[in-house]
Amino acid sequence: MNFLNVINKCLTELNYKPVNTFAELTKNEHKKIMNILNVLNSEVCMYAKWNFLVRKYSMVLAKGKKEFDNPINGRISQLIIGGHSFKYCENVGELLIGQHKGKELYSYYQNKIVLAKTFEKEQEVQIVYYTNCVVTDVNGVEKDVLEFETDKSLIPLPFLEPVLVYGTCMRLKGNQQHIRFNYWVTMYKEALANMVSKCSLDIEYAPVVKLKRT
Repeated sequence: MNFLNVINKCLTELNYKPVNTFAELTKNEHKKIMNILNVLNSEVCMYAKWNFLVRKYSMVLAKGKKEFDNPINGRISQLIIGGHSFKYCENVGELLIGQHKGKELYSYYQNKIVLAKTFEKEQEVQIVYYTNCVVTDVNGVEKDVLEFETDKSLIPLPFLEPVLVYGTCMRLKGNQQHIRFNYWVTMYKEALANMVSKCSLDIEYAPVVKLKRT
């Protein structure tokens, strides 16, 4: 289901007239729906450790190198160098001054990954991460936002439609007195609950998605 399909689902649910082409989306309500869809899509994707966002990147680290450009757009889950798992250190300054020299720790500095340990020969680096790209274009290339008619959210079917459509309607008409507001909230929550049960990494893992109003 592409961006235009989802927008038309929202328009229909809101009793507005659907459009035939992306160029027809010129009204203020259209712009609001498009903006809310992007915000909601990003929030739902980025809030939890969804398995559909897991990616892996491999590279080679030169010998003696302590810093390298961060090659991924996302949140690191595991950094493995030479078969050893490195742990994250919040205080990058401690690594920069060599306080933890030789330990298997890493941190960030000016979009670089900084290590506390160096190696006498080149090493294979493996990074398992949750991508920040929550959309794919018509060619399947991942990116950050929904902007064109053929763009698609990474939220998997069958959760995509109820999460984005009901969530968008709920936020656009954020009034509890609206005749369909409670219905939208209920359907949105049910879709998220189903998404958690089907898309979580572990049976014991239960992410919580907060409801926000705009």
